[in-house]
Amino acid sequence: MCIVGKDELLKLVHEYSVIKPFNPSQLDGDGYILTVERTETLNYLEHKNLISHEIVFTPPSYVAYLTAKSKFGRMGLSFLNAAKVHSGFVGRLALELVNLSNDRKPITIREGDPLIHIEFITRLGKPSPYDGRYMFQYMDDEEVEFYLRLLPEKFPEVFDIDKLRERSRNREDRNMKVTL
Repeated sequence: MCIVGKDELLKLVHEYSVIKPFNPSQLDGDGYILTVERTETLNYLEHKNLISHEIVFTPPSYVAYLTAKSKFGRMGLSFLNAAKVHSGFVGRLALELVNLSNDRKPITIREGDPLIHIEFITRLGKPSPYDGRYMFQYMDDEEVEFYLRLLPEKFPEVFDIDKLRERSRNREDRNMKVTL
Protein backbone atom coordinates (compact mmCIF):
# COMPACT_ATOMS: atom_id res chain seq x y z
CA MET A 1 0.00 0.00 0.00
CA CYS A 2 1.27 3.45 -0.84
CA ILE A 3 0.08 7.02 -1.21
CA VAL A 4 -0.79 7.96 -4.78
CA GLY A 5 1.43 10.73 -6.15
CA LYS A 6 0.22 13.83 -7.97
CA ASP A 7 0.72 12.36 -11.46
CA GLU A 8 -1.27 9.22 -10.58
CA LEU A 9 -3.96 11.27 -8.84
CA LEU A 10 -4.41 13.31 -12.03
CA LYS A 11 -4.86 10.05 -13.97
CA LEU A 12 -7.54 8.93 -11.49
CA VAL A 13 -9.32 12.27 -11.80
CA HIS A 14 -9.36 12.11 -15.60
CA GLU A 15 -10.25 8.42 -15.90
CA TYR A 16 -12.67 7.97 -12.99
CA SER A 17 -13.71 11.47 -11.80
CA VAL A 18 -12.48 10.70 -8.28
CA ILE A 19 -12.95 14.37 -7.35
CA LYS A 20 -15.73 16.36 -8.98
CA PRO A 21 -15.60 19.25 -9.57
CA PHE A 22 -11.82 19.20 -9.80
CA ASN A 23 -9.69 22.34 -9.53
CA PRO A 24 -5.95 21.85 -10.27
CA SER A 25 -5.07 24.73 -7.93
CA GLN A 26 -6.30 22.58 -5.02
CA LEU A 27 -3.66 19.90 -5.61
CA ASP A 28 -1.35 19.85 -2.61
CA GLY A 29 1.72 17.65 -2.64
CA ASP A 30 0.42 14.11 -3.07
CA GLY A 31 -3.18 14.98 -2.30
CA TYR A 32 -6.02 17.37 -2.91
CA ILE A 33 -7.70 19.92 -0.67
CA LEU A 34 -11.46 19.65 -0.30
CA THR A 35 -13.62 22.71 0.36
CA VAL A 36 -17.03 23.13 1.97
CA GLU A 37 -20.37 23.59 0.23
CA ARG A 38 -21.38 26.74 2.12
CA THR A 39 -20.13 29.19 4.73
CA GLU A 40 -20.67 28.04 8.32
CA THR A 41 -19.76 29.51 11.70
CA LEU A 42 -19.16 27.27 14.69
CA ASN A 43 -19.45 28.79 18.15
CA TYR A 44 -17.35 27.52 21.03
CA LEU A 45 -18.12 23.82 21.74
CA GLU A 46 -20.57 23.74 18.84
CA HIS A 47 -20.59 20.63 16.67
CA LYS A 48 -21.68 20.67 13.00
CA ASN A 49 -21.47 18.47 9.96
CA LEU A 50 -20.18 20.48 7.04
CA ILE A 51 -20.63 19.04 3.57
CA SER A 52 -17.78 18.96 1.07
CA HIS A 53 -18.30 20.92 -2.11
CA GLU A 54 -16.63 18.13 -4.05
CA ILE A 55 -18.00 14.68 -4.77
CA VAL A 56 -15.46 11.97 -3.94
CA PHE A 57 -15.26 8.56 -5.63
CA THR A 58 -12.78 6.08 -4.20
CA PRO A 59 -12.08 3.41 -6.84
CA PRO A 60 -12.20 -0.24 -5.70
CA SER A 61 -8.39 -0.58 -5.58
CA TYR A 62 -7.99 2.43 -3.28
CA VAL A 63 -9.02 3.90 0.04
CA ALA A 64 -8.74 7.57 0.91
CA TYR A 65 -7.67 9.29 4.10
CA LEU A 66 -8.64 12.73 5.35
CA THR A 67 -6.77 15.19 7.55
CA ALA A 68 -7.75 18.74 8.48
CA LYS A 69 -5.70 21.72 7.31
CA SER A 70 -3.46 22.86 10.16
CA LYS A 71 -4.70 26.46 9.78
CA PHE A 72 -8.05 25.45 11.26
CA GLY A 73 -6.52 23.12 13.83
CA ARG A 74 -4.44 26.00 15.16
CA MET A 75 -7.62 28.03 15.52
CA GLY A 76 -9.15 25.27 17.67
CA LEU A 77 -11.30 23.48 15.10
CA SER A 78 -11.25 19.72 15.56
CA PHE A 79 -12.10 17.21 12.81
CA LEU A 80 -13.91 14.38 14.59
CA ASN A 81 -15.23 11.73 12.24
CA ALA A 82 -13.52 8.73 10.77
CA ALA A 83 -10.69 9.78 8.53
CA LYS A 84 -11.14 6.93 6.05
CA VAL A 85 -13.19 6.93 2.86
CA HIS A 86 -14.06 3.33 1.92
CA SER A 87 -13.14 1.87 -1.44
CA GLY A 88 -16.06 2.12 -3.84
CA PHE A 89 -17.71 5.04 -2.00
CA VAL A 90 -19.27 7.85 -4.05
CA GLY A 91 -20.70 11.02 -2.53
CA ARG A 92 -20.06 14.31 -0.85
CA LEU A 93 -18.38 13.91 2.51
CA ALA A 94 -19.94 14.92 5.82
CA LEU A 95 -17.12 16.57 7.74
CA GLU A 96 -17.85 16.40 11.46
CA LEU A 97 -16.31 19.43 13.18
CA VAL A 98 -16.32 20.98 16.66
CA ASN A 99 -14.96 24.33 17.86
CA LEU A 100 -12.61 23.72 20.80
CA SER A 101 -10.92 27.13 20.61
CA ASN A 102 -9.05 28.16 23.75
CA ASP A 103 -10.22 31.72 23.02
CA ARG A 104 -13.85 30.52 22.99
CA LYS A 105 -14.44 32.58 19.85
CA PRO A 106 -16.53 31.55 16.84
CA ILE A 107 -14.69 30.02 13.89
CA THR A 108 -16.01 30.66 10.38
CA ILE A 109 -15.27 28.36 7.47
CA ARG A 110 -16.16 30.07 4.24
CA GLU A 111 -17.44 28.47 1.06
CA GLY A 112 -14.35 27.58 -0.96
CA ASP A 113 -11.96 27.65 2.02
CA PRO A 114 -9.36 24.86 1.87
CA LEU A 115 -10.40 22.64 4.77
CA ILE A 116 -9.55 18.94 4.41
CA HIS A 117 -6.64 17.11 2.75
CA ILE A 118 -7.59 13.91 0.94
CA GLU A 119 -4.99 11.35 -0.09
CA PHE A 120 -5.66 8.18 -2.05
CA ILE A 121 -3.87 5.00 -0.99
CA THR A 122 -3.66 1.75 -2.94
CA ARG A 123 -5.13 -1.34 -1.30
CA LEU A 124 -4.41 -5.03 -1.75
CA GLY A 125 -6.84 -7.89 -2.23
CA LYS A 126 -10.11 -8.58 -3.98
CA PRO A 127 -12.36 -5.50 -4.36
CA SER A 128 -14.97 -5.13 -1.66
CA PRO A 129 -16.67 -1.81 -2.46
CA TYR A 130 -18.68 0.22 0.01
CA ASP A 131 -22.36 -0.77 0.12
CA GLY A 132 -23.69 1.35 2.96
CA ARG A 133 -26.50 3.83 3.39
CA TYR A 134 -24.30 6.86 2.71
CA MET A 135 -23.55 5.87 -0.90
CA PHE A 136 -24.41 8.85 -3.15
CA GLN A 137 -25.09 11.11 -0.14
CA TYR A 138 -25.77 14.80 -0.81
CA MET A 139 -25.83 14.27 -4.57
CA ASP A 140 -28.56 15.36 -6.95
CA ASP A 141 -30.09 13.00 -9.51
CA GLU A 142 -27.93 14.22 -12.40
CA GLU A 143 -24.73 13.70 -10.41
CA VAL A 144 -25.83 10.22 -9.37
CA GLU A 145 -26.65 9.28 -12.98
CA PHE A 146 -23.12 10.24 -14.04
CA TYR A 147 -21.65 7.70 -11.61
CA LEU A 148 -24.34 5.09 -12.34
CA ARG A 149 -23.02 5.12 -15.91
CA LEU A 150 -19.33 5.30 -14.97
CA LEU A 151 -19.08 2.57 -12.31
CA PRO A 152 -20.44 -0.44 -14.25
CA GLU A 153 -18.66 0.75 -17.40
CA LYS A 154 -15.22 1.03 -15.76
CA PHE A 155 -15.66 -1.73 -13.16
CA PRO A 156 -18.14 -4.28 -14.62
CA GLU A 157 -16.96 -7.14 -12.39
CA VAL A 158 -17.17 -5.06 -9.19
CA PHE A 159 -20.38 -3.03 -9.20
CA ASP A 160 -23.90 -4.40 -9.63
CA ILE A 161 -25.95 -1.74 -11.45
CA ASP A 162 -29.24 -2.91 -9.92
CA LYS A 163 -27.82 -2.66 -6.42
CA LEU A 164 -26.36 0.78 -7.21
CA ARG A 165 -29.73 2.00 -8.49
CA GLU A 166 -31.40 0.77 -5.31
CA ARG A 167 -28.80 2.59 -3.20
CA SER A 168 -29.35 5.76 -5.21
CA ARG A 169 -33.12 5.65 -4.61
CA ASN A 170 -32.63 5.15 -0.88
CA ARG A 171 -29.68 7.48 -0.38
CA GLU A 172 -29.29 9.73 2.65
CA ASP A 173 -30.55 13.27 2.24
CA ARG A 174 -31.82 12.41 -1.21
CA ASN A 175 -33.95 15.56 -1.43
CA MET A 176 -31.35 17.96 -0.05
CA LYS A 177 -30.91 20.87 -2.41
CA VAL A 178 -27.23 21.28 -3.18
CA THR A 179 -26.14 24.45 -4.93
CA LEU A 180 -22.93 24.25 -6.93
